[in-house]
Order: sequence, then C-alpha cells, then structure tokens
Amino acid sequence: KLMGAEVKIAKRNELHRFAVLPKRWVVERSFSWLEKNRRLWKNCERKLSTSLQMVALAFLGVLLRRL
Repeated sequence: KLMGAEVKIAKRNELHRFAVLPKRWVVERSFSWLEKNRRLWKNCERKLSTSLQMVALAFLGVLLRRL
C-alpha cells in the first residue's frame, strides 16, 4: 500500500488469444504510402487547411499511381 492505494496485478485470461484485425493492415499500408511523400515528413505549413490539402494531394498521387 502506497498513499492508501493497493496495487493489484490482473491475471491474463488464457481463453483470450491475439487476433490480427484486417482493417489495421489497410491503415498501416495507407500510412506507409503517405510516408513516401516528402512534403508530409515535416509540417511547415502555417494553416491547418494547407496541411490537409497536402494530405489529400498525396492520396491523389497514390490513387493515380495505382491506376
């Protein structure tokens, strides 16, 4: 007990197993495509709207390359 609080360690549930979520890979792949765009590495824009437009432009480039 420290400061009137008791620490308890929760036991792992053996029935619960790790499962990979399929949507996670879609998001990670999209982020990796965005990382290839050099302009998005460092945000030097003064306005948020400009940054959002750069992200949209980067995704447009990704879509055009995939055609």
